[in-house]
Amino acid sequence: MTWVPVGVGVAVAMLVAGLGWPVAVGAGIAIGAGLTVANLPRRPRRPRIDPFTIGEPWRQHVQAAQRSAAQLHRTVREMRDGPLRERMTSIANRLDDGLDETWRIARRGNELDAAVKRMDPTALSLRLNTLEQRSQTEPSADVASALASVESQIEATERLKVRAGRTEDRLRLTQTRYDELVVRATEVTLGADTDDYAHAVDDLVVELEGMRLALDEVTEADS
Repeated sequence: MTWVPVGVGVAVAMLVAGLGWPVAVGAGIAIGAGLTVANLPRRPRRPRIDPFTIGEPWRQHVQAAQRSAAQLHRTVREMRDGPLRERMTSIANRLDDGLDETWRIARRGNELDAAVKRMDPTALSLRLNTLEQRSQTEPSADVASALASVESQIEATERLKVRAGRTEDRLRLTQTRYDELVVRATEVTLGADTDDYAHAVDDLVVELEGMRLALDEVTEADS
């Protein structure tokens, strides 16, 4: 929506009120421009990334992604001013979206680990052994129900472990692609195809976004 008509309306109203046309026109332009700027779409604020608020192995993946992103930005800053540098700046900013997604995924992975720890697999295993012995010596409906409950908790714990492990494996693979993109950036600054490079960066970001969305859906389903 353009706010120019609003500015014109304000100017007309001020003229009708008896103010001089320079004042009325100036106020109309200022108000119209201000409303236009205020209603421009804004880029979402980036999350604050602090790797030291999460545990390993998630912390190292975030730190590695931070190093890759920082290296790419350094490469771009060292370029001569011009269209190529502007294009590469845009691509580097897009890779920052991938860093944000890596951070979100790592936080989810850290939450999975915390959930497993809270469930205490060792204690569950001991409880299972105790109940299995009781089911043999003192079989009852209560013991059978307790046994089934513990077995269900152990299965849930194992699913969380598997999910965390698969997520960590995929993050490790994406870091290889981060490193590759940093190396390729130098080639682009020397004349390689920027479109092909931009597509490679976007592919990585889209993959990370998909990982995070899938992890969010599964986590919500389990909650």
